[in-house]
Amino acid sequence: MALKERVIGFPRALTYYNYFPFLYGFFTSLGFELKLSDPTTKKTLVDGASLVVTETCLPIKVYVGHVLNLIENGVKNIFVPSIQSIAPKIYNCSKIRGLPDLIRNVVKGDYNLIEATLDKSEKNLGLLEFLKEAVKPFGITDETKIKKALKDGFILHNNFRVMMQHGLTFETALKNAKEGKVVINSKQEMSKEGINVALMAHGYNIYDKRVCMDVFKKLKDLGVNVYSALQLTDEQLKDGINTLEAEVYWANQLEMTGAAGHYLKSDIIDGLITITAFGCGPDSLMIEDIKRKSKNFNKPLLNLTIDEHTGEAGFVTRLEAFCDMLYRKKRAFNKEGSKNFNEEPVYSS
Repeated sequence: MALKERVIGFPRALTYYNYFPFLYGFFTSLGFELKLSDPTTKKTLVDGASLVVTETCLPIKVYVGHVLNLIENGVKNIFVPSIQSIAPKIYNCSKIRGLPDLIRNVVKGDYNLIEATLDKSEKNLGLLEFLKEAVKPFGITDETKIKKALKDGFILHNNFRVMMQHGLTFETALKNAKEGKVVINSKQEMSKEGINVALMAHGYNIYDKRVCMDVFKKLKDLGVNVYSALQLTDEQLKDGINTLEAEVYWANQLEMTGAAGHYLKSDIIDGLITITAFGCGPDSLMIEDIKRKSKNFNKPLLNLTIDEHTGEAGFVTRLEAFCDMLYRKKRAFNKEGSKNFNEEPVYSS
């Protein structure tokens, strides 16, 4: 029997930061109402962590907490996709691939798990099949309507990306895109004044203000201009991968390695900051690539590792020390002209 209520809940975590603009356009085009979980709080972390083993990474704990939040808010249909592979032989980590199985086994309650599998490394598991599987429980099988909704999803997603590339914040760009608006001021140019820092991390580690302790605001308060992967085009990200002479294997490698490769080449960027979740295997491999190349480009690098126990005071202290070093380096360079800094430190914490 098909589900009658076209209301779907979306956990505000993990794949939300990559795919929600597209999925919002797709589902609303088919007449769905979408409900997001509340922004991450301490309760979200505690609730999620209580249901999984201690060694589970922070983003997964947060995701479980958001599913629980949706159930507490009375949402019956919760969308939990299995994003296996986004392109041939380009895979997600096992935890993201197995999200439906994880939620089904650890979260008990009165809800319907709306799941679909995207695996472009296999036949007949591409994007269209993924979307058809997602709406089938609601009795939607008209392929013509589904294809139209797919196009609507891409339009909204592309509008969102254009606004991000022009310097709008994640929240503002998403709000405008959902309202069908494209608000573009002059494209954000890198400033030669002050300090310019590239922030390399997955969207769920830097756009969730609770998880990253609102790192964008903290850096802005320090007078730092911040740039991230979402301000780059796909072509720039792919070129960045080539710069680091890396091979793409992980689905979210472009937003880490690709963005780092692009910003390492920039004469305007003064330093790079990476934020990774403790215990993330794929990220540890990406960080090693970035560390090695950052020295070749004479760029200081700060690596911050986060989990649910990360203290804000220590986090801020590390940011302040790194930015202070960048300010001193820039002042010395401006004073002495072509002074060569060959041994820039790589910080890790």
